[in-house]
Amino acid sequence: MILVDSSVWIDYFNGTITPETDKLDSLLGEELLAIGDLILTEVLQGFGSERDFNQARKMLTSFTVVELGGREIAIQAARNFRTLRELGVTVCKTIDTVIATRCIESGYDLLHSDKDFDPFAKYLGLRVVA
Repeated sequence: MILVDSSVWIDYFNGTITPETDKLDSLLGEELLAIGDLILTEVLQGFGSERDFNQARKMLTSFTVVELGGREIAIQAARNFRTLRELGVTVCKTIDTVIATRCIESGYDLLHSDKDFDPFAKYLGLRVVA
């Protein structure tokens, strides 16, 4: 399963063409895609009109919606954060730590365009879609 991060969905809905949005276009209807519950929140809160919000909500909830957190993921995310900090890497956003940890622990690939995920791939085994 491929979890798609808000960094890709936001560009996609804004019509911004990137390698990641092109990849998303090629995956739609071809691969099993998922969206995290917190990612769903991040993406939907950006819509100004009710119409656009509802269209995006219908589309995004047609994918598997993954609960990103929970007790065990929260504890492992803290461990991952601390491991990276010991390696001299500062992760700026807690939510990215939770997303990366859920992907690592559940064996999901991650499609993203956020450099904050790079240390998780380099040091902790996060699989990313290229």
